[in-house]
Amino acid sequence: MTDRPARIVDAHVHLWDPARTDWYPYLAVPQAAPTGDPSRMSRLFDVATYRSETAGWQVDKFVNVAAATGGHSVEETIELDREAPARGGPDAIVGGIPPTESVAEAVGLLDRQMTASRFRGVRPMGRYEGPLPDAGVLLELQERHLLFELMAHPDRLRLAAEQLARFDRLVVVVEHAGWPRSDSDEERALWKDGIDALSDLGDRVVCKLSGLAMPLASMSVDAFAPWLEYAIEAFGVDRCMFASNFPVDSMYGTFDELFEVFSGVTAGLDAESRLKLFAGNAETVYRC
Repeated sequence: MTDRPARIVDAHVHLWDPARTDWYPYLAVPQAAPTGDPSRMSRLFDVATYRSETAGWQVDKFVNVAAATGGHSVEETIELDREAPARGGPDAIVGGIPPTESVAEAVGLLDRQMTASRFRGVRPMGRYEGPLPDAGVLLELQERHLLFELMAHPDRLRLAAEQLARFDRLVVVVEHAGWPRSDSDEERALWKDGIDALSDLGDRVVCKLSGLAMPLASMSVDAFAPWLEYAIEAFGVDRCMFASNFPVDSMYGTFDELFEVFSGVTAGLDAESRLKLFAGNAETVYRC
């Protein structure tokens, strides 16, 4: 067994309650899946549950990422921030930005979430025509020093990189290591091209190493290593961070199993590099 990291700042967690069918309608009935256990995703996942499942690891802080649908993601930010002191987290929050009729309407949603002290930025919560919201929305994020979390599959990563190039002060987090949909050779080729394009944008673009259990249908070093090693090489240890994506990735295994994989893949790195990947970089990006 590889030595466990000295501390962890988990950069991607979803706290949710399936009973709130207005916020999380997709959790109401576990979806059939060829692999994994969907019931492990469609369950109450609160701070107490998270702490119980991570008890064997030194998780100092964690970041909640929007999961409520559409405009509900805005109210999710407000509620989680209000309840965080009593519940023991989250320590930072990525809210939501649903499609809007105008940039002004989007700005209103940003400003509402900025009343939450743990709010750090947004991810798209809805279907956009391309990989990004309107350029005006990205500009407003940049001016407010809020980060943008990129949710794009490999076939849209290069286009996203081209569109993001003009926003040279916008901090961008590439979610789920570029969000591959499978481990096919075609998908991997698209992914590598997109990862290279995004990494070339410079230090303001970072990569969240998460969300690989679903496309790989596995939690093993052999399955994860080619993807994680390439991303870390492309972005460098100063621009990558590990995250659990729990409870979604719990469909494929436990937190222990997932972080043993992360530990195993990085076993050959020095202690300083591992500390950055497991904790330090997330603290810097999410200011927590």
